[in-house]
Amino acid sequence: MSIDFKPPQPLGSIPNHFDSDDIQSQWGKIREIFAYRNLLKNLIIRDLKARYKNSVLGIVWSLLNPLLMMTVYTVLFTVLIPNDEIKIYPIFILVALIPWQFHTATLMSGTGSIVNNASIIKKVYFPRILLPTAVMLSNFVNFLLASVILLILLYAYGIGLTIHALWLPLILITQLLFLLGLVYILSTLQAFYRDTLMILEVGLLAWFFLTPVFYPFERFGDQADLWGLTFNPARIMRWVNPMASIVDGYRTVLWGNVGSNGPGPMDPLALLRTFVTAVLIFIIGYVVFSRSEHLFGEKL
Repeated sequence: MSIDFKPPQPLGSIPNHFDSDDIQSQWGKIREIFAYRNLLKNLIIRDLKARYKNSVLGIVWSLLNPLLMMTVYTVLFTVLIPNDEIKIYPIFILVALIPWQFHTATLMSGTGSIVNNASIIKKVYFPRILLPTAVMLSNFVNFLLASVILLILLYAYGIGLTIHALWLPLILITQLLFLLGLVYILSTLQAFYRDTLMILEVGLLAWFFLTPVFYPFERFGDQADLWGLTFNPARIMRWVNPMASIVDGYRTVLWGNVGSNGPGPMDPLALLRTFVTAVLIFIIGYVVFSRSEHLFGEKL
Protein backbone atom coordinates (compact mmCIF):
# COMPACT_ATOMS: atom_id res chain seq x y z
CA MET A 1 0.00 0.00 0.00
CA SER A 2 1.44 3.37 -0.99
CA ILE A 3 1.18 6.16 1.53
CA ASP A 4 1.49 9.74 0.30
CA PHE A 5 2.23 12.30 2.98
CA LYS A 6 4.79 14.94 3.89
CA PRO A 7 6.84 14.12 6.96
CA PRO A 8 6.71 16.95 9.52
CA GLN A 9 9.70 18.16 11.48
CA PRO A 10 10.67 15.97 14.47
CA LEU A 11 9.23 17.11 17.73
CA GLY A 12 12.37 16.45 19.75
CA SER A 13 12.78 14.59 22.98
CA ILE A 14 10.36 14.73 25.85
CA PRO A 15 11.68 16.47 28.98
CA ASN A 16 11.66 14.78 32.35
CA HIS A 17 9.49 17.44 33.96
CA PHE A 18 6.24 19.10 32.99
CA ASP A 19 6.45 22.80 32.14
CA SER A 20 4.88 25.11 29.57
CA ASP A 21 7.19 23.84 26.81
CA ASP A 22 6.31 20.24 27.64
CA ILE A 23 2.59 21.00 27.53
CA GLN A 24 3.00 22.71 24.17
CA SER A 25 4.95 19.69 22.94
CA GLN A 26 2.15 17.34 23.98
CA TRP A 27 -0.45 19.50 22.27
CA GLY A 28 1.80 19.53 19.22
CA LYS A 29 1.80 15.73 19.21
CA ILE A 30 -1.97 15.63 19.47
CA ARG A 31 -2.29 18.05 16.55
CA GLU A 32 0.20 15.95 14.60
CA ILE A 33 -1.81 12.77 15.20
CA PHE A 34 -4.92 14.58 13.98
CA ALA A 35 -3.02 15.78 10.90
CA TYR A 36 -2.19 12.15 10.08
CA ARG A 37 -5.80 10.95 10.41
CA ASN A 38 -5.86 9.85 6.75
CA LEU A 39 -2.82 7.68 7.37
CA LEU A 40 -4.58 6.19 10.39
CA LYS A 41 -7.56 5.33 8.18
CA ASN A 42 -5.26 3.69 5.62
CA LEU A 43 -3.54 1.66 8.34
CA ILE A 44 -6.91 0.41 9.61
CA ILE A 45 -8.00 -0.58 6.10
CA ARG A 46 -4.64 -2.29 5.49
CA ASP A 47 -4.98 -4.28 8.71
CA LEU A 48 -8.52 -5.39 7.86
CA LYS A 49 -7.53 -6.44 4.34
CA ALA A 50 -4.49 -8.35 5.59
CA ARG A 51 -6.58 -10.16 8.19
CA TYR A 52 -9.08 -11.54 5.66
CA LYS A 53 -6.71 -12.01 2.72
CA ASN A 54 -7.01 -15.51 1.20
CA SER A 55 -9.87 -16.27 3.60
CA VAL A 56 -12.84 -18.09 2.09
CA LEU A 57 -15.34 -16.68 4.58
CA GLY A 58 -13.68 -13.27 4.75
CA ILE A 59 -15.35 -10.79 7.06
CA VAL A 60 -18.17 -13.28 7.72
CA TRP A 61 -15.74 -15.03 10.07
CA SER A 62 -16.11 -12.08 12.46
CA LEU A 63 -19.77 -13.08 12.78
CA LEU A 64 -19.30 -16.84 12.87
CA ASN A 65 -16.45 -16.95 15.39
CA PRO A 66 -18.41 -15.72 18.44
CA LEU A 67 -21.43 -17.83 17.40
CA LEU A 68 -19.33 -20.99 17.21
CA MET A 69 -17.68 -20.27 20.56
CA MET A 70 -21.09 -19.54 22.06
CA THR A 71 -22.34 -22.91 20.81
CA VAL A 72 -19.37 -24.76 22.32
CA TYR A 73 -19.82 -23.17 25.75
CA THR A 74 -23.58 -23.61 25.66
CA VAL A 75 -23.29 -27.33 24.93
CA LEU A 76 -20.62 -27.71 27.60
CA PHE A 77 -22.42 -25.90 30.40
CA THR A 78 -26.04 -26.76 29.62
CA VAL A 79 -25.79 -30.31 28.28
CA LEU A 80 -22.55 -31.90 29.50
CA ILE A 81 -22.34 -29.93 32.76
CA PRO A 82 -25.91 -28.71 33.37
CA ASN A 83 -26.29 -25.47 35.32
CA ASP A 84 -29.88 -24.48 36.04
CA GLU A 85 -29.02 -21.24 37.87
CA ILE A 86 -28.10 -19.46 34.62
CA LYS A 87 -31.01 -18.60 32.34
CA ILE A 88 -30.64 -18.15 28.56
CA TYR A 89 -27.03 -19.34 28.62
CA PRO A 90 -26.29 -18.42 24.95
CA ILE A 91 -26.85 -14.73 25.75
CA PHE A 92 -25.10 -15.05 29.11
CA ILE A 93 -21.89 -16.26 27.44
CA LEU A 94 -22.09 -14.10 24.30
CA VAL A 95 -22.36 -10.73 26.09
CA ALA A 96 -19.07 -11.54 27.85
CA LEU A 97 -17.33 -13.46 25.06
CA ILE A 98 -17.51 -10.69 22.45
CA PRO A 99 -15.79 -8.05 24.65
CA TRP A 100 -13.23 -10.62 25.75
CA GLN A 101 -12.39 -11.61 22.16
CA PHE A 102 -12.01 -7.92 21.34
CA HIS A 103 -9.63 -7.65 24.30
CA THR A 104 -7.44 -10.63 23.39
CA ALA A 105 -7.34 -9.93 19.65
CA THR A 106 -6.27 -6.33 20.26
CA LEU A 107 -3.52 -7.25 22.71
CA MET A 108 -2.14 -10.10 20.60
CA SER A 109 -2.02 -8.15 17.34
CA GLY A 110 -1.24 -4.78 18.92
CA THR A 111 1.79 -6.07 20.82
CA GLY A 112 3.61 -6.78 17.56
CA SER A 113 2.45 -3.62 15.77
CA ILE A 114 5.82 -1.86 16.07
CA VAL A 115 8.04 -4.86 15.32
CA ASN A 116 5.87 -5.98 12.40
CA ASN A 117 6.15 -2.54 10.78
CA ALA A 118 9.91 -2.15 11.20
CA SER A 119 10.45 -1.57 7.48
CA ILE A 120 8.05 1.39 7.42
CA ILE A 121 9.40 2.87 10.64
CA LYS A 122 12.96 2.85 9.30
CA LYS A 123 12.04 4.52 6.01
CA VAL A 124 9.61 7.37 6.75
CA TYR A 125 8.56 9.55 9.63
CA PHE A 126 5.03 9.49 11.00
CA PRO A 127 3.59 9.33 14.52
CA ARG A 128 4.50 5.80 15.61
CA ILE A 129 1.57 5.74 18.01
CA LEU A 130 -0.73 5.39 15.00
CA LEU A 131 0.39 1.77 14.53
CA PRO A 132 -0.98 0.27 17.78
CA THR A 133 -3.95 2.64 17.62
CA ALA A 134 -4.83 1.38 14.13
CA VAL A 135 -4.68 -2.23 15.33
CA MET A 136 -7.07 -1.46 18.18
CA LEU A 137 -9.50 0.34 15.85
CA SER A 138 -9.45 -2.44 13.25
CA ASN A 139 -10.34 -4.94 15.98
CA PHE A 140 -13.03 -2.51 17.12
CA VAL A 141 -14.62 -2.86 13.67
CA ASN A 142 -14.81 -6.64 14.23
CA PHE A 143 -16.26 -6.01 17.69
CA LEU A 144 -19.04 -3.90 16.17
CA LEU A 145 -19.80 -6.57 13.56
CA ALA A 146 -20.05 -9.26 16.23
CA SER A 147 -22.28 -6.95 18.29
CA VAL A 148 -24.81 -6.98 15.45
CA ILE A 149 -25.20 -10.74 15.94
CA LEU A 150 -25.57 -10.18 19.69
CA LEU A 151 -28.27 -7.59 19.11
CA ILE A 152 -30.21 -9.96 16.85
CA LEU A 153 -30.01 -12.76 19.42
CA LEU A 154 -31.07 -10.45 22.25
CA TYR A 155 -34.37 -9.85 20.48
CA ALA A 156 -34.63 -13.46 19.28
CA TYR A 157 -34.52 -14.64 22.92
CA GLY A 158 -37.03 -11.98 24.00
CA ILE A 159 -34.63 -9.82 26.01
CA GLY A 160 -34.02 -6.92 23.64
CA LEU A 161 -32.46 -3.65 24.72
CA THR A 162 -33.70 -1.97 27.87
CA ILE A 163 -33.13 1.47 29.37
CA HIS A 164 -30.07 0.01 31.09
CA ALA A 165 -28.33 -0.31 27.70
CA LEU A 166 -27.66 3.44 27.95
CA TRP A 167 -24.71 2.47 30.15
CA LEU A 168 -23.03 0.77 27.17
CA PRO A 169 -21.20 3.85 25.78
CA LEU A 170 -19.52 4.47 29.16
CA ILE A 171 -18.53 0.81 29.51
CA LEU A 172 -17.20 0.78 25.95
CA ILE A 173 -15.17 3.97 26.41
CA THR A 174 -13.69 2.47 29.57
CA GLN A 175 -12.63 -0.65 27.68
CA LEU A 176 -11.18 1.33 24.77
CA LEU A 177 -9.02 3.48 27.06
CA PHE A 178 -7.88 0.42 28.98
CA LEU A 179 -6.98 -1.43 25.76
CA LEU A 180 -5.11 1.52 24.26
CA GLY A 181 -3.01 1.94 27.38
CA LEU A 182 -2.13 -1.76 27.46
CA VAL A 183 -1.31 -1.89 23.74
CA TYR A 184 0.99 1.13 24.02
CA ILE A 185 2.86 -0.53 26.90
CA LEU A 186 3.04 -4.00 25.33
CA SER A 187 4.05 -2.81 21.85
CA THR A 188 6.87 -0.79 23.44
CA LEU A 189 8.05 -3.79 25.46
CA GLN A 190 7.94 -6.02 22.38
CA ALA A 191 10.19 -3.58 20.53
CA PHE A 192 12.85 -4.01 23.23
CA TYR A 193 12.14 -7.58 24.41
CA ARG A 194 10.93 -10.01 21.74
CA ASP A 195 9.64 -12.57 24.25
CA THR A 196 6.91 -10.18 25.44
CA LEU A 197 4.40 -11.74 23.04
CA MET A 198 5.12 -15.27 24.25
CA ILE A 199 4.66 -14.22 27.88
CA LEU A 200 1.44 -12.44 26.91
CA GLU A 201 -0.02 -15.65 25.43
CA VAL A 202 0.38 -17.43 28.76
CA GLY A 203 -0.82 -14.39 30.68
CA LEU A 204 -4.00 -14.11 28.61
CA LEU A 205 -4.89 -17.72 29.33
CA ALA A 206 -4.63 -17.11 33.08
CA TRP A 207 -6.44 -13.78 32.66
CA PHE A 208 -9.32 -15.55 30.91
CA PHE A 209 -9.96 -17.86 33.86
CA LEU A 210 -9.75 -14.91 36.27
CA THR A 211 -12.44 -13.05 34.32
CA PRO A 212 -16.15 -14.00 34.64
CA VAL A 213 -16.67 -14.95 30.99
CA PHE A 214 -18.14 -18.45 31.32
CA TYR A 215 -19.17 -18.13 34.99
CA PRO A 216 -21.01 -15.42 36.97
CA PHE A 217 -19.63 -13.36 39.83
CA GLU A 218 -22.47 -14.72 41.98
CA ARG A 219 -20.83 -18.16 41.94
CA PHE A 220 -18.18 -16.89 44.35
CA GLY A 221 -18.85 -17.16 48.07
CA ASP A 222 -18.70 -14.27 50.49
CA GLN A 223 -15.19 -15.22 51.54
CA ALA A 224 -12.25 -17.41 50.61
CA ASP A 225 -9.03 -18.40 52.38
CA LEU A 226 -5.60 -18.32 50.77
CA TRP A 227 -2.34 -18.77 52.69
CA GLY A 228 -4.14 -17.93 55.89
CA LEU A 229 -5.71 -14.76 54.50
CA THR A 230 -9.49 -14.34 54.32
CA PHE A 231 -10.91 -12.16 51.54
CA ASN A 232 -13.96 -11.57 49.36
CA PRO A 233 -12.97 -13.11 45.98
CA ALA A 234 -15.47 -11.18 43.85
CA ARG A 235 -14.48 -7.84 45.38
CA ILE A 236 -10.75 -8.52 45.02
CA MET A 237 -11.24 -9.60 41.42
CA ARG A 238 -13.07 -6.35 40.64
CA TRP A 239 -10.26 -4.30 42.21
CA VAL A 240 -7.27 -5.98 40.56
CA ASN A 241 -8.82 -7.02 37.23
CA PRO A 242 -10.47 -4.17 35.29
CA MET A 243 -11.62 -6.62 32.59
CA ALA A 244 -13.65 -8.49 35.21
CA SER A 245 -15.60 -5.30 35.96
CA ILE A 246 -15.90 -4.42 32.26
CA VAL A 247 -17.18 -7.87 31.26
CA ASP A 248 -19.56 -7.96 34.22
CA GLY A 249 -20.77 -4.49 33.21
CA TYR A 250 -21.72 -5.63 29.70
CA ARG A 251 -23.46 -8.66 31.17
CA THR A 252 -25.37 -6.68 33.79
CA VAL A 253 -26.89 -4.13 31.40
CA LEU A 254 -27.61 -6.61 28.58
CA TRP A 255 -28.43 -9.89 30.35
CA GLY A 256 -28.75 -9.20 34.05
CA ASN A 257 -27.51 -11.11 37.08
CA VAL A 258 -28.14 -14.57 38.48
CA GLY A 259 -31.56 -14.40 40.14
CA SER A 260 -32.66 -11.24 38.31
CA ASN A 261 -35.54 -11.06 35.84
CA GLY A 262 -33.52 -9.31 33.18
CA PRO A 263 -30.95 -6.56 32.55
CA GLY A 264 -30.21 -4.19 35.41
CA PRO A 265 -28.39 -0.91 36.07
CA MET A 266 -24.66 -0.48 36.57
CA ASP A 267 -23.24 0.42 39.94
CA PRO A 268 -22.03 4.01 39.24
CA LEU A 269 -19.22 3.82 41.80
CA ALA A 270 -17.96 0.51 40.41
CA LEU A 271 -17.95 1.91 36.87
CA LEU A 272 -16.23 5.10 38.05
CA ARG A 273 -13.51 3.10 39.77
CA THR A 274 -12.91 1.04 36.64
CA PHE A 275 -12.95 4.15 34.45
CA VAL A 276 -10.36 5.88 36.63
CA THR A 277 -8.17 2.75 36.44
CA ALA A 278 -8.53 2.70 32.63
CA VAL A 279 -7.57 6.38 32.37
CA LEU A 280 -4.48 5.80 34.53
CA ILE A 281 -3.44 2.82 32.39
CA PHE A 282 -3.97 4.91 29.25
CA ILE A 283 -1.84 7.79 30.59
CA ILE A 284 0.93 5.42 31.69
CA GLY A 285 0.86 3.66 28.32
CA TYR A 286 0.97 6.94 26.41
CA VAL A 287 3.91 8.25 28.47
CA VAL A 288 5.84 4.96 28.16
CA PHE A 289 5.30 4.89 24.39
CA SER A 290 6.12 8.59 23.86
CA ARG A 291 9.34 8.41 25.87
CA SER A 292 10.51 5.27 24.04
CA GLU A 293 9.47 5.76 20.42
CA HIS A 294 12.65 7.64 19.47
CA LEU A 295 14.58 4.41 20.19
CA PHE A 296 12.41 2.15 18.02
CA GLY A 297 14.52 2.67 14.90
CA GLU A 298 17.75 1.42 16.44
CA LYS A 299 16.06 -1.43 18.33
CA LEU A 300 14.35 -2.73 15.20
